[in-house]
This record gives sequence, structure tokens and C-alpha cells, in this order.
Amino acid sequence: MPLVRKSVIVPRACATMFDLVDRVEEYPAFLPWCSQVDLIERTDEVTAARLHVDYHGLAMKIATRNLKEPPASMRLELVEGPFEAFAGTWAFTALGDAGCRVEFTLEYAMSGGALDALLEPVFGQIAATLVDSFVARAEAVEGS
Repeated sequence: MPLVRKSVIVPRACATMFDLVDRVEEYPAFLPWCSQVDLIERTDEVTAARLHVDYHGLAMKIATRNLKEPPASMRLELVEGPFEAFAGTWAFTALGDAGCRVEFTLEYAMSGGALDALLEPVFGQIAATLVDSFVARAEAVEGS
């Protein structure tokens, strides 16, 4: 199964980065592959949403239920999408005046459908650049 693991240190508070990841409604504004978001549920403990992915003409929908422990972590569970397996986490660790460490881990396997040969590298590229996209969004929203 493909595994994506990325860790960066950002000069932002954990709560700031956690909130950016949790605000799924804003994804189409800064994730070029995300054309639409349907918010399914939002509570203090859970955010569930369906992301409409459109990447160079390849389209798919991915819905996750994200179990939240603000501002420290978020666990992603698959609700729907072209996956046989899907498990991810966001972790935010405070580093004092330096900001926080943002860690993203995602392990997934496509469901084995006919489009998998096309979708797997697309999804791999999206997952590999996700952390960088949120870091850039934090800089744009909060300034550097």
C-alpha cells in the first residue's frame, strides 16, 4: 500500500494549523484539484465532508469522517471513495516560540477498479503535496 508521510515545522500555533485543516469549506479556494466540498457533519468531535476532486480531467469524490482532538490531532476515516483501504492522521505538536510541527500520514490502497492505473498516481501527487498546500495557505491567510 502506498504510504505518504510528511512533516514540517511552521511558525504558527497548533490551533491555527488545526483550524486550517478543519475548515474544509475553504479547500476549493487554495487546493487547485478540489472543485467543490459538501459538508456532511460538523461537531466539536467530528468533521465529515465530501471532496470533489478534479485533476487534469480525472474526477473522483472522496468523503471522510475526521475525528478531532483539537488542537493536537485529527484522524481521517474513509466514508466513500475509490479505495480498498484508507487511513490518515494529522498531528500538530507545539514547539514553543518556534511554532509547531505538522505531521501528515496517509496509507491507502485503491479499490481495484478499471481507473486505478490513472487515479493512483493522481491521488499520490495530491497526497504528497497536501502539507505544502496548507503551509502556503497559512502564510497567505496570516502573513509571514
